Amino acid sequence: MWCANCNRTSYSDICEICGGKTQQDTPIELFWCDSCRVPIIVEASDPGTHFCQICGKQLRYLAKDLRPVFPEERLLLEIIQGKPFAYEQSSVWASGSRYYIDGKVSNLSIDLLKKLDANKISAELEKYHQKNTYEFFNHIIGLFVQCNKERLNSIKQEAENFVREQVSLFPNHKPVISFSGGKDSTVVTDIVIRALSNPSIVQIFGDTTLEFPITYEYVARHRKQNPLAIIKTAKNKEQEFYDVCDEIGPPARMMRWCCTMFKTGPITRVLNSLFKDSNILTFYGIRKHESVSRSKYDRVANGANVKIQKQTVAAPIFYWTDIEVWLYILGEGIDFNDAYRLGYDRVGCWCCPNNTLRSQLLAQVYMPEQSKKWRDYLINFAKRIGKPDPEVYVDDGNWKARQGGNGLAAAEDVKIRYTNCTAEEHAKIYKLNKPVNDEFLNLFVPFGKVSKELGRKLLHEVMVLDIHTNVPILSIQPFNQDGYDYAVKIRTMNVADHDSLQRMASYQVRKYNACRKCLKCESVCPFGAITITQGSYKINENVCRHCKKCVSAKYLDGGCLMDRFLKSKED
Repeated sequence: MWCANCNRTSYSDICEICGGKTQQDTPIELFWCDSCRVPIIVEASDPGTHFCQICGKQLRYLAKDLRPVFPEERLLLEIIQGKPFAYEQSSVWASGSRYYIDGKVSNLSIDLLKKLDANKISAELEKYHQKNTYEFFNHIIGLFVQCNKERLNSIKQEAENFVREQVSLFPNHKPVISFSGGKDSTVVTDIVIRALSNPSIVQIFGDTTLEFPITYEYVARHRKQNPLAIIKTAKNKEQEFYDVCDEIGPPARMMRWCCTMFKTGPITRVLNSLFKDSNILTFYGIRKHESVSRSKYDRVANGANVKIQKQTVAAPIFYWTDIEVWLYILGEGIDFNDAYRLGYDRVGCWCCPNNTLRSQLLAQVYMPEQSKKWRDYLINFAKRIGKPDPEVYVDDGNWKARQGGNGLAAAEDVKIRYTNCTAEEHAKIYKLNKPVNDEFLNLFVPFGKVSKELGRKLLHEVMVLDIHTNVPILSIQPFNQDGYDYAVKIRTMNVADHDSLQRMASYQVRKYNACRKCLKCESVCPFGAITITQGSYKINENVCRHCKKCVSAKYLDGGCLMDRFLKSKED
Protein backbone atom coordinates (compact mmCIF):
# COMPACT_ATOMS: atom_id res chain seq x y z
CA MET A 1 0.00 0.00 0.00
CA TRP A 2 1.07 3.63 -0.46
CA CYS A 3 0.20 6.76 1.52
CA ALA A 4 0.27 9.76 -0.80
CA ASN A 5 0.12 12.16 2.16
CA CYS A 6 3.27 10.81 3.85
CA ASN A 7 4.95 9.66 0.62
CA ARG A 8 5.77 6.28 2.20
CA THR A 9 4.93 2.60 2.04
CA SER A 10 2.35 1.19 4.43
CA TYR A 11 1.36 -2.42 4.98
CA SER A 12 -2.24 -1.84 5.96
CA ASP A 13 -5.30 -0.08 4.56
CA ILE A 14 -4.74 2.81 6.98
CA CYS A 15 -1.42 4.69 7.16
CA GLU A 16 0.30 4.19 10.51
CA ILE A 17 1.59 7.80 10.49
CA CYS A 18 -1.26 10.05 9.36
CA GLY A 19 -4.22 7.70 9.65
CA GLY A 20 -5.20 8.31 6.05
CA LYS A 21 -6.40 5.65 3.62
CA THR A 22 -3.65 4.04 1.56
CA GLN A 23 -4.12 3.81 -2.19
CA GLN A 24 -1.60 1.52 -3.79
CA ASP A 25 -3.54 -1.63 -4.60
CA THR A 26 -6.24 0.18 -6.54
CA PRO A 27 -7.62 -1.99 -9.37
CA ILE A 28 -7.37 -0.50 -12.84
CA GLU A 29 -9.41 -0.84 -16.00
CA LEU A 30 -8.46 -0.16 -19.58
CA PHE A 31 -10.54 2.17 -21.69
CA TRP A 32 -10.16 2.77 -25.42
CA CYS A 33 -9.79 6.03 -27.25
CA ASP A 34 -11.20 5.60 -30.77
CA SER A 35 -9.47 8.79 -31.85
CA CYS A 36 -5.95 8.08 -30.55
CA ARG A 37 -6.46 4.30 -31.01
CA VAL A 38 -4.69 3.33 -27.78
CA PRO A 39 -5.73 1.85 -24.42
CA ILE A 40 -5.81 4.25 -21.48
CA ILE A 41 -5.36 3.19 -17.86
CA VAL A 42 -8.14 4.31 -15.52
CA GLU A 43 -8.54 3.53 -11.83
CA ALA A 44 -11.52 1.22 -11.37
CA SER A 45 -12.57 3.21 -8.31
CA ASP A 46 -13.13 6.26 -10.51
CA PRO A 47 -16.75 5.87 -11.73
CA GLY A 48 -18.49 7.80 -14.45
CA THR A 49 -17.57 8.91 -17.93
CA HIS A 50 -13.91 9.14 -18.92
CA PHE A 51 -12.25 11.33 -21.53
CA CYS A 52 -8.89 11.16 -23.29
CA GLN A 53 -6.42 13.68 -21.88
CA ILE A 54 -4.85 14.14 -25.31
CA CYS A 55 -7.75 14.54 -27.73
CA GLY A 56 -10.61 15.09 -25.26
CA LYS A 57 -12.81 12.38 -26.83
CA GLN A 58 -14.98 10.12 -24.67
CA LEU A 59 -13.48 6.71 -23.84
CA ARG A 60 -15.15 3.30 -23.81
CA TYR A 61 -14.34 0.31 -21.63
CA LEU A 62 -12.09 -2.29 -23.26
CA ALA A 63 -10.47 -4.81 -20.89
CA LYS A 64 -8.86 -5.52 -17.51
CA ASP A 65 -5.33 -5.94 -18.84
CA LEU A 66 -3.46 -6.02 -22.16
CA ARG A 67 -0.03 -6.31 -23.70
CA PRO A 68 1.19 -4.66 -26.91
CA VAL A 69 1.38 -6.81 -30.02
CA PHE A 70 4.69 -6.14 -31.75
CA PRO A 71 4.93 -6.31 -35.57
CA GLU A 72 6.43 -9.83 -35.43
CA GLU A 73 3.44 -11.22 -33.56
CA ARG A 74 1.03 -9.14 -35.62
CA LEU A 75 2.37 -10.77 -38.80
CA LEU A 76 2.02 -14.18 -37.16
CA LEU A 77 -1.63 -13.42 -36.36
CA GLU A 78 -2.26 -12.26 -39.93
CA ILE A 79 -0.69 -15.42 -41.37
CA ILE A 80 -2.77 -17.62 -39.06
CA GLN A 81 -5.88 -15.80 -40.29
CA GLY A 82 -4.72 -16.03 -43.91
CA LYS A 83 -4.39 -12.28 -44.57
CA PRO A 84 -0.81 -11.00 -44.33
CA PHE A 85 -0.43 -7.28 -43.47
CA ALA A 86 -4.18 -6.83 -43.00
CA TYR A 87 -3.51 -5.05 -39.68
CA GLU A 88 -0.33 -3.22 -40.69
CA GLN A 89 -2.00 0.14 -40.04
CA SER A 90 -3.99 -1.06 -37.03
CA SER A 91 -3.42 -0.69 -33.31
CA VAL A 92 -3.17 -4.28 -32.08
CA TRP A 93 -3.16 -5.39 -28.44
CA ALA A 94 -3.74 -8.74 -26.78
CA SER A 95 -4.52 -10.70 -23.66
CA GLY A 96 -3.50 -14.34 -24.11
CA SER A 97 -5.08 -15.56 -27.36
CA ARG A 98 -7.64 -12.74 -27.44
CA TYR A 99 -6.60 -9.92 -29.74
CA TYR A 100 -7.95 -6.38 -29.85
CA ILE A 101 -7.62 -4.83 -33.30
CA ASP A 102 -8.44 -1.13 -33.23
CA GLY A 103 -10.45 -1.86 -30.10
CA LYS A 104 -12.42 -4.79 -31.56
CA VAL A 105 -12.05 -8.37 -30.34
CA SER A 106 -10.64 -11.20 -32.47
CA ASN A 107 -10.11 -14.58 -30.78
CA LEU A 108 -7.82 -17.47 -31.65
CA SER A 109 -9.77 -20.54 -30.55
CA ILE A 110 -8.16 -23.63 -29.05
CA ASP A 111 -9.54 -25.74 -31.90
CA LEU A 112 -7.87 -23.46 -34.44
CA LEU A 113 -4.54 -23.52 -32.59
CA LYS A 114 -4.58 -27.32 -32.54
CA LYS A 115 -5.09 -27.52 -36.31
CA LEU A 116 -2.30 -25.14 -37.31
CA ASP A 117 0.77 -26.43 -39.16
CA ALA A 118 3.84 -24.86 -37.57
CA ASN A 119 6.04 -25.64 -40.57
CA LYS A 120 3.73 -23.78 -42.97
CA ILE A 121 3.50 -20.83 -40.61
CA SER A 122 7.27 -20.70 -40.33
CA ALA A 123 7.62 -20.69 -44.13
CA GLU A 124 5.10 -17.85 -44.43
CA LEU A 125 6.89 -15.80 -41.78
CA GLU A 126 10.15 -16.24 -43.64
CA LYS A 127 8.42 -15.11 -46.83
CA TYR A 128 7.01 -11.87 -45.44
CA HIS A 129 9.25 -10.83 -42.56
CA GLN A 130 11.53 -8.48 -44.56
CA LYS A 131 8.51 -6.35 -45.52
CA ASN A 132 7.39 -6.08 -41.90
CA THR A 133 8.17 -2.67 -40.38
CA TYR A 134 7.88 -0.85 -37.05
CA GLU A 135 6.86 2.53 -38.46
CA PHE A 136 3.16 2.50 -37.55
CA PHE A 137 3.73 0.49 -34.36
CA ASN A 138 6.16 3.09 -33.06
CA HIS A 139 3.62 5.82 -33.81
CA ILE A 140 0.95 4.00 -31.78
CA ILE A 141 3.32 3.34 -28.88
CA GLY A 142 4.27 7.01 -28.78
CA LEU A 143 0.59 7.92 -28.37
CA PHE A 144 0.10 5.18 -25.78
CA VAL A 145 2.93 6.51 -23.62
CA GLN A 146 1.75 10.10 -24.05
CA CYS A 147 -1.83 9.23 -23.04
CA ASN A 148 -0.65 7.34 -19.95
CA LYS A 149 2.27 9.57 -18.90
CA GLU A 150 0.67 10.52 -15.60
CA ARG A 151 0.16 6.86 -14.65
CA LEU A 152 3.74 6.04 -15.59
CA ASN A 153 5.13 8.77 -13.36
CA SER A 154 2.93 7.66 -10.47
CA ILE A 155 3.85 3.97 -10.48
CA LYS A 156 7.52 4.75 -11.13
CA GLN A 157 7.74 7.09 -8.15
CA GLU A 158 5.97 4.62 -5.83
CA ALA A 159 8.22 1.72 -6.87
CA GLU A 160 11.44 3.72 -6.39
CA ASN A 161 10.29 4.97 -2.99
CA PHE A 162 9.45 1.40 -2.00
CA VAL A 163 12.95 0.23 -2.91
CA ARG A 164 14.63 2.97 -0.90
CA GLU A 165 12.40 2.32 2.08
CA GLN A 166 13.10 -1.42 2.09
CA VAL A 167 16.84 -0.81 2.05
CA SER A 168 16.45 1.51 5.05
CA LEU A 169 14.28 -1.04 6.88
CA PHE A 170 16.84 -3.81 6.37
CA PRO A 171 20.17 -2.01 6.86
CA ASN A 172 22.07 -5.22 7.66
CA HIS A 173 20.92 -6.98 4.49
CA LYS A 174 22.90 -7.01 1.26
CA PRO A 175 20.71 -5.78 -1.65
CA VAL A 176 20.52 -8.11 -4.64
CA ILE A 177 18.47 -8.16 -7.85
CA SER A 178 17.01 -11.41 -9.15
CA PHE A 179 17.32 -11.07 -12.92
CA SER A 180 15.58 -13.72 -15.04
CA GLY A 181 15.70 -12.07 -18.44
CA GLY A 182 11.93 -11.59 -18.40
CA LYS A 183 10.10 -8.28 -18.66
CA ASP A 184 9.25 -8.04 -14.95
CA SER A 185 12.79 -8.55 -13.68
CA THR A 186 14.03 -6.20 -16.41
CA VAL A 187 11.80 -3.45 -15.03
CA VAL A 188 12.74 -4.21 -11.42
CA THR A 189 16.44 -4.07 -12.31
CA ASP A 190 16.03 -0.63 -13.84
CA ILE A 191 13.94 0.64 -10.93
CA VAL A 192 16.35 -0.59 -8.24
CA ILE A 193 19.42 0.81 -9.96
CA ARG A 194 17.72 4.20 -10.36
CA ALA A 195 16.27 4.25 -6.85
CA LEU A 196 19.60 3.42 -5.19
CA SER A 197 21.79 5.22 -7.74
CA ASN A 198 23.90 2.08 -7.72
CA PRO A 199 24.78 0.63 -11.15
CA SER A 200 27.11 -1.93 -9.53
CA ILE A 201 24.47 -3.70 -7.43
CA VAL A 202 24.70 -7.51 -7.61
CA GLN A 203 22.38 -9.18 -10.12
CA ILE A 204 21.85 -12.94 -10.27
CA PHE A 205 20.68 -14.57 -13.48
CA GLY A 206 19.16 -18.00 -12.85
CA ASP A 207 20.07 -20.05 -15.91
CA THR A 208 17.72 -23.04 -15.80
CA THR A 209 19.43 -24.44 -18.94
CA LEU A 210 15.92 -24.41 -20.46
CA GLU A 211 15.82 -20.75 -21.43
CA PHE A 212 14.86 -19.56 -24.90
CA PRO A 213 17.94 -19.12 -27.10
CA ILE A 214 16.77 -15.55 -27.56
CA THR A 215 16.88 -15.06 -23.77
CA TYR A 216 20.61 -15.83 -23.72
CA GLU A 217 21.06 -13.21 -26.45
CA TYR A 218 19.25 -10.64 -24.31
CA VAL A 219 21.26 -11.51 -21.19
CA ALA A 220 24.46 -11.00 -23.19
CA ARG A 221 23.20 -7.55 -24.28
CA HIS A 222 22.20 -6.76 -20.71
CA ARG A 223 25.75 -7.47 -19.52
CA LYS A 224 27.20 -5.09 -22.13
CA GLN A 225 24.67 -2.39 -21.28
CA ASN A 226 25.49 -2.66 -17.56
CA PRO A 227 29.30 -2.77 -17.50
CA LEU A 228 29.51 -1.72 -13.83
CA ALA A 229 27.05 -4.34 -12.58
CA ILE A 230 28.16 -7.53 -10.86
CA ILE A 231 26.09 -10.06 -12.80
CA LYS A 232 26.44 -13.65 -11.64
CA THR A 233 24.98 -16.68 -13.41
CA ALA A 234 23.44 -19.38 -11.22
CA LYS A 235 23.43 -22.72 -13.04
CA ASN A 236 23.20 -26.36 -11.99
CA LYS A 237 26.19 -27.91 -13.74
CA GLU A 238 25.78 -31.29 -12.09
CA GLN A 239 22.37 -32.25 -13.47
CA GLU A 240 21.03 -32.67 -16.99
CA PHE A 241 17.33 -32.00 -17.49
CA TYR A 242 16.48 -35.04 -19.62
CA ASP A 243 18.44 -37.36 -17.33
CA VAL A 244 16.40 -36.20 -14.34
CA CYS A 245 13.19 -36.61 -16.36
CA ASP A 246 14.19 -40.20 -17.05
CA GLU A 247 14.40 -40.95 -13.35
CA ILE A 248 11.59 -38.97 -11.73
CA GLY A 249 9.43 -38.06 -14.72
CA PRO A 250 8.94 -34.73 -16.53
CA PRO A 251 7.80 -31.73 -14.49
CA ALA A 252 4.06 -31.08 -14.26
CA ARG A 253 1.97 -28.12 -13.10
CA MET A 254 1.86 -29.32 -9.51
CA MET A 255 5.32 -30.92 -9.62
CA ARG A 256 7.75 -28.36 -10.99
CA TRP A 257 10.90 -29.92 -9.56
CA CYS A 258 12.82 -28.11 -12.29
CA CYS A 259 12.34 -24.77 -10.48
CA THR A 260 14.12 -26.06 -7.38
CA MET A 261 16.80 -28.12 -9.08
CA PHE A 262 17.70 -25.73 -11.86
CA LYS A 263 16.86 -22.29 -10.43
CA THR A 264 16.30 -21.91 -6.67
CA GLY A 265 19.07 -24.34 -5.71
CA PRO A 266 21.77 -22.80 -7.93
CA ILE A 267 20.77 -19.28 -6.87
CA THR A 268 21.14 -20.35 -3.23
CA ARG A 269 24.67 -21.53 -3.97
CA VAL A 270 25.61 -18.22 -5.55
CA LEU A 271 24.17 -16.27 -2.61
CA ASN A 272 26.06 -18.46 -0.14
CA SER A 273 29.32 -18.06 -2.04
CA LEU A 274 28.96 -14.28 -2.37
CA PHE A 275 27.61 -13.37 1.03
CA LYS A 276 28.33 -16.34 3.33
CA ASP A 277 26.73 -15.42 6.69
CA SER A 278 25.17 -12.14 5.54
CA ASN A 279 21.43 -11.72 5.16
CA ILE A 280 20.09 -10.84 1.73
CA LEU A 281 17.44 -8.39 0.55
CA THR A 282 16.42 -9.62 -2.88
CA PHE A 283 14.36 -7.43 -5.21
CA TYR A 284 12.44 -9.53 -7.71
CA GLY A 285 9.71 -9.19 -10.32
CA ILE A 286 6.84 -11.09 -8.72
CA ARG A 287 3.42 -9.54 -9.43
CA LYS A 288 0.14 -10.51 -7.79
CA HIS A 289 -1.78 -10.23 -11.08
CA GLU A 290 0.29 -12.95 -12.77
CA SER A 291 -1.63 -15.88 -11.29
CA VAL A 292 -3.98 -16.98 -8.53
CA SER A 293 -1.10 -18.45 -6.52
CA ARG A 294 0.98 -15.27 -6.74
CA SER A 295 -1.98 -13.15 -5.68
CA LYS A 296 -1.55 -14.74 -2.24
CA TYR A 297 2.07 -13.63 -1.91
CA ASP A 298 3.17 -10.74 0.28
CA ARG A 299 4.98 -7.78 -1.18
CA VAL A 300 7.74 -8.27 1.39
CA ALA A 301 8.38 -11.76 2.77
CA ASN A 302 10.91 -13.90 4.61
CA GLY A 303 11.09 -16.98 6.83
CA ALA A 304 8.80 -19.86 5.90
CA ASN A 305 7.19 -17.70 3.19
CA VAL A 306 10.25 -17.68 0.92
CA LYS A 307 12.09 -20.40 -0.96
CA ILE A 308 15.59 -19.37 0.14
CA GLN A 309 15.71 -19.01 3.90
CA LYS A 310 18.60 -16.57 4.15
CA GLN A 311 16.87 -13.91 2.11
CA THR A 312 14.10 -11.39 2.51
CA VAL A 313 12.32 -10.76 -0.78
CA ALA A 314 10.70 -7.51 -1.86
CA ALA A 315 8.61 -6.88 -4.97
CA PRO A 316 8.69 -3.25 -6.20
CA ILE A 317 6.14 -3.89 -8.99
CA PHE A 318 3.96 -6.27 -6.97
CA TYR A 319 0.72 -4.44 -7.80
CA TRP A 320 1.47 -3.70 -11.45
CA THR A 321 -0.49 -5.19 -14.32
CA ASP A 322 0.99 -6.34 -17.64
CA ILE A 323 0.14 -3.10 -19.38
CA GLU A 324 1.85 -1.07 -16.65
CA VAL A 325 5.01 -3.13 -17.04
CA TRP A 326 4.96 -2.43 -20.76
CA LEU A 327 4.17 1.23 -20.16
CA TYR A 328 7.37 1.46 -18.13
CA ILE A 329 9.51 -0.45 -20.64
CA LEU A 330 8.26 1.47 -23.66
CA GLY A 331 7.97 4.80 -21.88
CA GLU A 332 11.49 4.63 -20.46
CA GLY A 333 13.00 3.13 -23.62
CA ILE A 334 14.46 0.05 -21.94
CA ASP A 335 15.89 -2.86 -23.91
CA PHE A 336 14.03 -6.14 -23.35
CA ASN A 337 13.89 -9.79 -24.32
CA ASP A 338 12.97 -10.14 -28.00
CA ALA A 339 10.88 -13.24 -27.24
CA TYR A 340 8.05 -10.83 -26.41
CA ARG A 341 8.18 -9.45 -29.92
CA LEU A 342 7.45 -12.93 -31.25
CA GLY A 343 4.30 -13.23 -29.15
CA TYR A 344 5.37 -14.88 -25.90
CA ASP A 345 3.52 -13.23 -23.03
CA ARG A 346 5.78 -14.94 -20.46
CA VAL A 347 9.45 -15.82 -20.75
CA GLY A 348 10.94 -18.68 -18.77
CA CYS A 349 11.58 -22.33 -19.47
CA TRP A 350 10.43 -22.91 -23.03
CA CYS A 351 8.97 -26.36 -22.20
CA CYS A 352 7.27 -25.35 -18.92
CA PRO A 353 4.08 -27.32 -18.15
CA ASN A 354 2.40 -23.98 -17.38
CA ASN A 355 2.83 -22.83 -20.97
CA THR A 356 -0.33 -22.27 -22.96
CA LEU A 357 -1.26 -23.90 -26.25
CA ARG A 358 -0.36 -20.65 -28.00
CA SER A 359 3.08 -20.69 -26.37
CA GLN A 360 3.55 -24.27 -27.52
CA LEU A 361 2.70 -23.22 -31.07
CA LEU A 362 5.29 -20.44 -30.86
CA ALA A 363 7.90 -22.94 -29.71
CA GLN A 364 7.05 -25.19 -32.67
CA VAL A 365 7.42 -22.25 -35.04
CA TYR A 366 10.58 -20.70 -33.60
CA MET A 367 12.24 -23.72 -31.93
CA PRO A 368 11.20 -26.68 -34.13
CA GLU A 369 14.07 -29.03 -33.24
CA GLN A 370 13.76 -28.56 -29.47
CA SER A 371 9.97 -28.85 -29.66
CA LYS A 372 10.11 -32.11 -31.59
CA LYS A 373 12.67 -33.57 -29.19
CA TRP A 374 10.48 -32.67 -26.20
CA ARG A 375 7.28 -34.06 -27.75
CA ASP A 376 9.04 -37.30 -28.72
CA TYR A 377 10.40 -37.59 -25.19
CA LEU A 378 6.96 -37.08 -23.63
CA ILE A 379 5.42 -39.73 -25.91
CA ASN A 380 8.11 -42.25 -24.96
CA PHE A 381 7.59 -41.42 -21.29
CA ALA A 382 3.85 -41.94 -21.65
CA LYS A 383 4.52 -45.36 -23.15
CA ARG A 384 6.91 -46.21 -20.32
CA ILE A 385 4.33 -45.52 -17.61
CA GLY A 386 1.65 -47.46 -19.46
CA LYS A 387 -0.59 -44.78 -20.98
CA PRO A 388 -2.95 -46.46 -23.53
CA ASP A 389 -2.82 -43.62 -26.09
CA PRO A 390 0.51 -41.81 -25.61
CA GLU A 391 0.14 -39.25 -28.40
CA VAL A 392 -3.28 -38.12 -27.20
CA TYR A 393 -1.94 -38.01 -23.62
CA VAL A 394 0.80 -35.62 -24.77
CA ASP A 395 -1.01 -33.52 -27.37
CA ASP A 396 -4.04 -32.93 -25.13
CA GLY A 397 -1.69 -31.73 -22.39
CA ASN A 398 -2.60 -34.46 -19.90
CA TRP A 399 1.09 -34.88 -19.02
CA LYS A 400 0.92 -31.43 -17.43
CA ALA A 401 -1.58 -32.71 -14.85
CA ARG A 402 0.58 -35.68 -13.84
CA GLN A 403 0.87 -36.17 -10.08
CA GLY A 404 3.23 -38.39 -8.14
CA GLY A 405 5.52 -41.17 -9.24
CA ASN A 406 3.02 -43.67 -10.60
CA GLY A 407 4.75 -46.06 -12.98
CA LEU A 408 8.26 -44.99 -11.93
CA ALA A 409 10.72 -47.29 -10.20
CA ALA A 410 12.09 -44.33 -8.23
CA ALA A 411 8.73 -44.01 -6.45
CA GLU A 412 9.76 -46.90 -4.18
CA ASP A 413 12.56 -44.80 -2.69
CA VAL A 414 10.29 -42.26 -1.00
CA LYS A 415 8.21 -44.85 0.81
CA ILE A 416 9.03 -45.12 4.49
CA ARG A 417 9.05 -48.83 5.27
CA TYR A 418 9.65 -49.86 8.87
CA THR A 419 8.76 -52.32 11.59
CA ASN A 420 8.51 -51.63 15.31
CA CYS A 421 11.32 -53.18 17.27
CA THR A 422 9.96 -55.77 19.72
CA ALA A 423 13.10 -55.81 21.84
CA GLU A 424 13.43 -52.10 22.61
CA GLU A 425 10.90 -49.39 23.39
CA HIS A 426 10.66 -46.33 21.14
CA ALA A 427 12.66 -48.04 18.39
CA LYS A 428 11.86 -48.57 14.72
CA ILE A 429 13.70 -50.61 12.08
CA TYR A 430 13.75 -48.77 8.73
CA LYS A 431 14.37 -50.24 5.30
CA LEU A 432 17.24 -48.63 3.38
CA ASN A 433 18.24 -49.00 -0.26
CA LYS A 434 21.97 -48.91 0.56
CA PRO A 435 24.12 -49.62 3.63
CA VAL A 436 24.50 -47.26 6.58
CA ASN A 437 27.60 -45.12 6.05
CA ASP A 438 29.04 -41.77 7.11
CA GLU A 439 26.75 -39.91 4.73
CA PHE A 440 23.74 -41.44 6.47
CA LEU A 441 25.09 -40.57 9.92
CA ASN A 442 25.82 -37.02 8.78
CA LEU A 443 22.09 -36.55 8.16
CA PHE A 444 21.59 -36.53 11.94
CA VAL A 445 23.81 -33.52 12.63
CA PRO A 446 20.74 -31.22 12.91
CA PHE A 447 19.56 -33.22 15.93
CA GLY A 448 22.75 -32.73 17.95
CA LYS A 449 26.28 -34.07 18.29
CA VAL A 450 26.85 -37.32 16.37
CA SER A 451 29.11 -39.50 18.54
CA LYS A 452 30.57 -42.78 17.32
CA GLU A 453 32.55 -43.12 20.55
CA LEU A 454 29.59 -43.54 22.90
CA GLY A 455 27.78 -46.26 20.97
CA ARG A 456 28.17 -49.98 21.51
CA LYS A 457 31.16 -50.87 19.37
CA LEU A 458 30.17 -54.50 18.64
CA LEU A 459 26.80 -53.31 17.30
CA HIS A 460 28.34 -50.39 15.35
CA GLU A 461 25.95 -48.16 17.29
CA VAL A 462 26.20 -44.39 17.01
CA MET A 463 24.65 -41.98 19.52
CA VAL A 464 23.29 -38.50 18.90
CA LEU A 465 23.58 -36.18 21.88
CA ASP A 466 21.38 -33.21 22.69
CA ILE A 467 23.39 -30.14 21.73
CA HIS A 468 22.66 -28.36 25.01
CA THR A 469 22.77 -31.15 27.61
CA ASN A 470 25.01 -33.78 25.97
CA VAL A 471 22.36 -36.33 26.91
CA PRO A 472 21.79 -39.11 24.29
CA ILE A 473 18.51 -38.65 22.40
CA LEU A 474 19.01 -40.99 19.40
CA SER A 475 20.60 -44.37 18.89
CA ILE A 476 21.45 -45.35 15.30
CA GLN A 477 22.41 -48.95 14.60
CA PRO A 478 22.87 -50.89 11.34
CA PHE A 479 20.50 -53.86 11.50
CA ASN A 480 19.63 -57.16 9.87
CA GLN A 481 15.91 -57.54 9.21
CA ASP A 482 14.04 -60.20 7.29
CA GLY A 483 12.81 -58.85 3.96
CA TYR A 484 15.17 -55.86 4.03
CA ASP A 485 18.44 -55.90 2.08
CA TYR A 486 19.66 -53.02 4.23
CA ALA A 487 18.17 -51.65 7.45
CA VAL A 488 18.83 -49.34 10.36
CA LYS A 489 17.36 -49.30 13.85
CA ILE A 490 16.66 -45.84 15.25
CA ARG A 491 15.72 -45.51 18.91
CA THR A 492 14.67 -42.30 20.66
CA MET A 493 15.44 -41.69 24.34
CA ASN A 494 15.44 -39.04 27.06
CA VAL A 495 12.84 -36.87 25.28
CA ALA A 496 9.28 -35.91 26.13
CA ASP A 497 7.89 -36.42 22.62
CA HIS A 498 9.25 -39.65 21.13
CA ASP A 499 6.82 -39.64 18.19
CA SER A 500 7.87 -36.19 17.01
CA LEU A 501 11.57 -37.01 17.18
CA GLN A 502 11.04 -40.35 15.43
CA ARG A 503 9.06 -38.64 12.68
CA MET A 504 11.90 -36.18 12.05
CA ALA A 505 14.36 -39.06 12.02
CA SER A 506 12.21 -40.81 9.43
CA TYR A 507 12.51 -37.72 7.22
CA GLN A 508 16.27 -38.27 7.15
CA VAL A 509 15.76 -41.91 6.21
CA ARG A 510 13.62 -40.75 3.30
CA LYS A 511 16.29 -38.28 2.23
CA TYR A 512 18.91 -41.01 2.27
CA ASN A 513 16.81 -43.32 0.13
CA ALA A 514 15.24 -40.76 -2.19
CA CYS A 515 17.83 -37.97 -2.61
CA ARG A 516 18.20 -36.91 -6.24
CA LYS A 517 20.38 -33.90 -5.39
CA CYS A 518 17.51 -31.51 -6.10
CA LEU A 519 19.26 -28.83 -3.96
CA LYS A 520 16.08 -27.96 -2.06
CA CYS A 521 17.73 -28.66 1.30
CA GLU A 522 20.46 -26.14 0.52
CA SER A 523 17.75 -23.49 0.12
CA VAL A 524 15.97 -24.49 3.33
CA CYS A 525 19.06 -23.98 5.50
CA PRO A 526 19.37 -20.27 6.42
CA PHE A 527 22.99 -20.71 7.51
CA GLY A 528 24.44 -22.46 4.48
CA ALA A 529 25.28 -25.61 6.44
CA ILE A 530 23.91 -28.01 3.82
CA THR A 531 25.79 -28.63 0.59
CA ILE A 532 25.38 -31.20 -2.14
CA THR A 533 28.60 -31.64 -4.06
CA GLN A 534 30.06 -34.47 -6.12
CA GLY A 535 26.90 -36.49 -5.58
CA SER A 536 27.14 -36.32 -1.79
CA TYR A 537 24.76 -34.70 0.74
CA LYS A 538 26.78 -33.00 3.47
CA ILE A 539 25.80 -31.08 6.62
CA ASN A 540 28.67 -29.04 8.05
CA GLU A 541 28.56 -29.65 11.81
CA ASN A 542 30.58 -26.48 12.41
CA VAL A 543 28.01 -24.34 10.60
CA CYS A 544 24.74 -26.10 11.51
CA ARG A 545 22.85 -24.31 14.28
CA HIS A 546 20.40 -27.17 14.90
CA CYS A 547 17.33 -25.10 13.99
CA LYS A 548 15.79 -28.29 12.51
CA LYS A 549 14.19 -26.42 9.60
CA CYS A 550 15.50 -29.12 7.26
CA VAL A 551 13.49 -31.75 9.17
CA SER A 552 10.35 -29.68 9.73
CA ALA A 553 7.21 -30.16 7.68
CA LYS A 554 6.65 -26.39 7.96
CA TYR A 555 9.63 -25.78 5.69
CA LEU A 556 9.83 -29.05 3.76
CA ASP A 557 6.75 -31.26 3.60
CA GLY A 558 7.69 -34.87 4.25
CA GLY A 559 11.25 -33.75 4.97
CA CYS A 560 12.23 -34.28 1.32
CA LEU A 561 11.04 -32.62 -1.89
CA MET A 562 11.15 -35.97 -3.68
CA ASP A 563 8.35 -37.18 -1.41
CA ARG A 564 6.00 -34.81 -3.20
CA PHE A 565 7.22 -35.64 -6.69
CA LEU A 566 7.49 -39.41 -6.36
CA LYS A 567 4.71 -40.40 -3.97
CA SER A 568 2.31 -42.70 -5.82
CA LYS A 569 -1.45 -43.08 -5.40
CA GLU A 570 -1.27 -46.21 -3.28
CA ASP A 571 1.05 -44.60 -0.70
